[in-house]
Amino acid sequence: MSQNKVILNYDGQSFEYPVVESTIGDRGIDISKLRDQTGLITLDLGYKNTGATVSEITYLDGDQGELYYRGYPIEQIAEKSNFTEVMYLLLHGELPNKEQFDNFETGIKKYNFVADEMKRLIDVFPRSAHPMGVLSSLTSALTAFNPKAVNVNSKEDLDHAAEMLIAKFSHLCAWTYRKRMGFPINHGDNSLNYVENFYRMCFRRPNEEFVMNPVVVEALDKLLILHADHEQNCSTSTVRMVGSAHTGLFASVSAGISALWGPLHGGANQAVIEMLEMIEQDGGDVAKYVEKAKNKDDNFRLMGFGHRVYKSFDPRATIIKKAADDLLNAMGINDKALDIAMQLERVALEDDYFVSRKLYPNVDFYSGIIYRALGIPTEMFTVMFALGRLPGWISQWKEMRLKGDPIGRPRQVYQGAQKRDYIDIVNR
Repeated sequence: MSQNKVILNYDGQSFEYPVVESTIGDRGIDISKLRDQTGLITLDLGYKNTGATVSEITYLDGDQGELYYRGYPIEQIAEKSNFTEVMYLLLHGELPNKEQFDNFETGIKKYNFVADEMKRLIDVFPRSAHPMGVLSSLTSALTAFNPKAVNVNSKEDLDHAAEMLIAKFSHLCAWTYRKRMGFPINHGDNSLNYVENFYRMCFRRPNEEFVMNPVVVEALDKLLILHADHEQNCSTSTVRMVGSAHTGLFASVSAGISALWGPLHGGANQAVIEMLEMIEQDGGDVAKYVEKAKNKDDNFRLMGFGHRVYKSFDPRATIIKKAADDLLNAMGINDKALDIAMQLERVALEDDYFVSRKLYPNVDFYSGIIYRALGIPTEMFTVMFALGRLPGWISQWKEMRLKGDPIGRPRQVYQGAQKRDYIDIVNR
């Protein structure tokens, strides 16, 4: 292999394919002509070695435990930025100046409401409906209330659609929560910033004055920032795939919500709490379950430890651990399941079995703890994840549209029956 091409020897011939350089991380082999030239396709189950696009938004290095938004390390972003600024960064590529930030925030607040007819839609769902199913349906329904087609070749149209969805999506998430809790539906308050507004819409009770807790706001802000984008994961790839057919933004994001719903993707923090509750119901013997986790013949696995992408440590976990500690200390919560979580954390950070295998608590572990401390039902955890991931989904969708990426159409290796003739039913 030369510096800038790969040579494939097949069937007595040689074929050259250019190497696509990166600014950092994996390089790619451009095989767009492979099938035409050789009659072959690549087979990559789960797309683990396939680059579906060239992107400028997010970079992660699982081996080194690094995550960058538009080149900025997540540690700096989480310490110095806020969620609204991060949304601007992901959408526009650069950090905003004061005027740009104010204009962006004003643009979002312009749409800080949802049509009253949407309340009728949420009313028809039973309280037992899973919040992610409700959220996906409501997001798709936004199209009916905003029927004007978005010019996918216009940056201005895309930015307008993005601001509209960002504003309204926080309402849909809050309404989904309030539906689940049996609270009356409410609207936003433009005197508050984005995270404060969402916090108030979720937790304001009809019969008492709402008091803004800055520790809660800070924890929510950090969580949303840390979930904002994560490269070409399942839900992001779904948004891009659906959007590649020039499907509208609302419908594309609705599909991403459904992908995030899967327990192998966005449901990990819910699985953490379910594990803690199981340990609690079995008497709370943490040592017993630590030994079960070490036993390779035991099916039990500790949820929220290690990461399929980050092989050393999850850089987001270090950041959110402090927010979780601050929140628990400030709220003085007495919760057996959270006590169990803290015991498991100490074991994972000190026990050589976990340390040597780099099975550190990840972002799902700490986010689950925070959501439980706030009194958010476990079924709502993935809705909170979706609110954080929204700017990443929109940014990826917008990038794809402005670059003019073609419609997604994967190939397959067929191993079914060969051509055969139809047999009448009387002769079978």
